[in-house]
Amino acid sequence: MILTGALLLGVVIAWLVVAAVDCARLGLDLKQALLYTPFKLLYRIDDAAMRGARKSQAPVIYVVWHQSRIEPALMLSLLPDDTLHILDDASAKAGWLDPWRSLARTIAFNAEHVFVSRRLVRVLKGKGRLAVYFPDTVEPDVKAFRLFRAVSRIAMQADARIVPIFIDGTRHLPVSLTGKDKAPRHWFPRLRITALAAVDMNALTERMGGGRITTSNALFDRFMEARYAGADARLTLFQATRDAALRYGPSHAIIEDPVGGAMSYRETMIGARILGRHFEGVTAPGDVVGVMLPNSNGFVLSLLALASTSRPAAMINYTSGSANVASAVKTALIRTIVSSRLFIEKANLGDIVEAAQRAGAKFLWLEDIRKQTSSLDKFAGALMWRLALQRQDAQRPAVILFTSGSEGAPKAVVLSHRNILANAMQAEARLTVSPADKLLNVLPVFHSFGLTAGVVLPLVSGAKLFLYPSPLHYKLIPDIARRIRPTVMISTDTFLAAYARTAEDDDFSSLRFVVAGAEPVKQETRRIYRERFHAEIVEGFGLTEAAPVVAVNSATHGRDGTVGRLLPGMRMRLEPVEGVTEGARLWLSGPNVMMGYIDAERPGEVQPLSDGWHDSGDIVSVDREGFITIRGRAKRFAKIAGEMISLGAVEILVQALWPEERHAVVAIPDNKRGERLVLVTTATQADADALRRYGRQAGATELMVPHDIVKVTELPLLGSGKVDYTATRSIAIERLGQSA
Repeated sequence: MILTGALLLGVVIAWLVVAAVDCARLGLDLKQALLYTPFKLLYRIDDAAMRGARKSQAPVIYVVWHQSRIEPALMLSLLPDDTLHILDDASAKAGWLDPWRSLARTIAFNAEHVFVSRRLVRVLKGKGRLAVYFPDTVEPDVKAFRLFRAVSRIAMQADARIVPIFIDGTRHLPVSLTGKDKAPRHWFPRLRITALAAVDMNALTERMGGGRITTSNALFDRFMEARYAGADARLTLFQATRDAALRYGPSHAIIEDPVGGAMSYRETMIGARILGRHFEGVTAPGDVVGVMLPNSNGFVLSLLALASTSRPAAMINYTSGSANVASAVKTALIRTIVSSRLFIEKANLGDIVEAAQRAGAKFLWLEDIRKQTSSLDKFAGALMWRLALQRQDAQRPAVILFTSGSEGAPKAVVLSHRNILANAMQAEARLTVSPADKLLNVLPVFHSFGLTAGVVLPLVSGAKLFLYPSPLHYKLIPDIARRIRPTVMISTDTFLAAYARTAEDDDFSSLRFVVAGAEPVKQETRRIYRERFHAEIVEGFGLTEAAPVVAVNSATHGRDGTVGRLLPGMRMRLEPVEGVTEGARLWLSGPNVMMGYIDAERPGEVQPLSDGWHDSGDIVSVDREGFITIRGRAKRFAKIAGEMISLGAVEILVQALWPEERHAVVAIPDNKRGERLVLVTTATQADADALRRYGRQAGATELMVPHDIVKVTELPLLGSGKVDYTATRSIAIERLGQSA
């Protein structure tokens, strides 16, 4: 009895001590601290951000992600006691919340009454504080989005500041509001609170879109930034994948390819550990290691192994030709390339291997490593799969990618672990992806879209990833889709149109949506996928230099003909371009923007951005909702008779006339007008007179209509599916006899 009493007394004393510390540390009153202490101890809450949130100058509105039943209790304990909390009906009636509801004023949520009442504006104008709980969804429906409009309107009328709050980890609690298939349950996860700085609505609209977007969208974007900012910025690719394995379960199947079959997180991490040990034996920390592999389980293991050993992975574009591969090897100072003999043989890449070897690289074959792996290696990997092999630093280079080279020589782009993971988290804050999804990736991993969206995002979000080695198997990929039943696919317009021509109606019927990038999505492609497969094509826009996603449409924020809205955490700057009346040059900054380029003239040396801003080279326009429309590449404008003509706009005009064919418009020198347009097309019926007539009907100026037409069987493409404009221009010059 005495022992029991002593234990109880010890618990009470510990409780009071922790509460007293929180009173001093966070500025809580004693009752708040006493009710907060159990959460603090159970979930080891990182709550440092609440100090700033509590000190935010009134009037202020706290907008809180409502992911589980405990957010109201936490916020009632942590926010100032003069805050008015607007609770959902369940939280307002829950008996267990009575002690916490006594800490501050609360009212029940009523969408028809609360947000049209002037009472809230009066409360805020009187230096009041308001806490509003928003549903946990990155793609809110129309009813949920009304909350953003209402809160932004109240904030404007009361001149109130906005403080978004996100609590990472509550989604996986037993009291989560998300289904178990999307958020596996854990009894005592570590929680981390993120609270962004207080900003008023005028400053917010200026900051989020340069004053060009509506207040409700500015609030929505700021809210999404809190979710994105809740991710741990200190993690590397290896650490983020390991944490996902622990979150979604080590036995959760995560990757699969047609040859190797399915692998769980644990099997993937064990394989990466074994490979990493071999990589350590033949390279030094910091050495750039080339990776020449198709979409496969072996690629994922190699990527994680290199991350574990702190070796940057240089993605070799084996479709770019011997000269470009040799240039890549020399530019990035690649001394070792990881590859597969079977792959080299099947893809007939002997000349690429020879070019890389002549440039100074030696090959490390996965088949040899497999033979050299002992039972002891496997046992050690199984024991220590959670541990990285070298010290991890998220700010160090993770991968080196080479730009597509669609308009010139490829550039070496250096991306840190932080760049890539930030982009994956930004995309997750725009599109709903969960362990309930299966993602089909056919885009090559040497392409930034195929790497980040097609590999890294599934690894860290728990979505099962199916890797197919080539996007060019137009007849086989629909069969694969019918068999594996993916819910998400990433691709490009060129490939999507080709798959639709050979697919049966049921082949892609399992898709929720398709994320398309790298080139504009044609309206005909969009129509086919909507009508035949009942799948929405979500168009986005990216740059290798931005790891790569910059903007994307979503179910809530989607507009055909645009590339969507800027991702959370990014900023844009628009600069006028001489001679261009519609649109401006887009500059970008954000945590996903590259560390810098490596110049062929200064091999191995990263040239950082001078001021953190990157010139995208794109001419864009932005509407009041924040949707970005690409008007064309700056390099894809021709100056004809003193007028700037967008080659992309001309391609759209031609595509509307002959929608079933593929077209590319290039500019070549002209003695009289400076430049002239040439249409290179697969349309055998293409006729200059018909094009001129159609142009006049569409309101196009005569300068926009190509007078020269070059017909080809196929347009030259890059490995990513983009048109190779350098090769296309060469064809045009050769056919028209202007090679001199």
